[in-house]
Amino acid sequence: MPSRQLGFPVFDADNHLYETREALTRHLPDEYKGAIDYVEVHGRTKIVVRGHISDYIPNPTFDRVGKPGAQEEYFKHGNPEGKSIRQIIGRGIDCPPAFREAGPRLELMDELGLGYSLMMPTLASLVEERMRDDPDLCSAAVHALNRWMSEDWPFAHEGRIFSTPIITPGLVDKAIAELEWVLDKGAKVVLMRPAPAWGYQGPRSFALPEYDPYWKLIEESGTLVVFHASDSGYNRYWNEWEGTQLEMQAFAQPMPFTAAMRNAHREIQDAVTSMIFHGALYRHPGIRIALIENGAGWVPHLLEHLDETYGTMPQVFPEKPSETFKRNFYMHPFHEEDPRGLIDLLGSDRIIFGSDYPHVEGLADPLSYVDELQGLADADIRKIMGGNMMGLLGVSA
Repeated sequence: MPSRQLGFPVFDADNHLYETREALTRHLPDEYKGAIDYVEVHGRTKIVVRGHISDYIPNPTFDRVGKPGAQEEYFKHGNPEGKSIRQIIGRGIDCPPAFREAGPRLELMDELGLGYSLMMPTLASLVEERMRDDPDLCSAAVHALNRWMSEDWPFAHEGRIFSTPIITPGLVDKAIAELEWVLDKGAKVVLMRPAPAWGYQGPRSFALPEYDPYWKLIEESGTLVVFHASDSGYNRYWNEWEGTQLEMQAFAQPMPFTAAMRNAHREIQDAVTSMIFHGALYRHPGIRIALIENGAGWVPHLLEHLDETYGTMPQVFPEKPSETFKRNFYMHPFHEEDPRGLIDLLGSDRIIFGSDYPHVEGLADPLSYVDELQGLADADIRKIMGGNMMGLLGVSA
């Protein structure tokens, strides 16, 4: 039984699936066979991308996974005992079918009290960074993953699970073709990495005018875009300060400097700034973007900074950047953050709830988040816990 009876439908905007071993390979074209593989290293299975063993995810088969919410108290109350990440996460569990398959997941959602969920992949976040200098391979791998997802996790499963296919924007024509393909398969939302787009000539912002045909289709189709925390490639900047050559490792113990820089949320701030200052949101004001699992503590300072920049050159902006942000973006605060300041800044109709279930850093009991909203008006609680997401995706209770 759900831990709480809320009396209204709940839409969890941050749920995750765990990919099977064939998720990235089942539909990979023959010319790219071997670009992604699995090997045994000292008794452990590792994923190999373009001949390089990756430690991005310690167990990329997900046969064993961390317990949902294992780091919940760590994020809420810190680490006064100075435990290692391994000690905090503890022993894993055998991956249940509900983390792998859409049918059992619906049953689990009923047990958790969730009416609807956005369902995002997990291992997929390693793909784009490790293929950034080969945009054709990257596009092929992303399409292969989207085909697998359309079969195993349909994009609008039973009208309750809305899986998020990925769009890699480096090659504009292929990004448009991919968007058209997933929309034809019923997708209502797409997932994008908050990082520069890598094309044949290297990286550049996906908010530049050359990407306008893609954003025009996003706007005209009413597709919701999600910017979700990912491997955005910023490790190479941190490596320059650390004097290392490490890849991003999602659950490893980071060095202190790297840990501090990760907590600065620079990637999502850069992506937001680019979408506004490179003009994509002025040229396409109907775009809707949900910022999920990026935290929210950085928002007030960034908006203040953007508006200060506006004050120095108002002639190049059609409106204040903070107003653009409030029109186009929807915020998902971390469960450990007090959302009230954000609600005061943006309004309750721009805040969405997400539990990050079943990841270790998320909530073991998604409905427990409603306790963080005590004291708010009932109408605001209903919006945040589900109504806003239902409106974004056109879902009726």
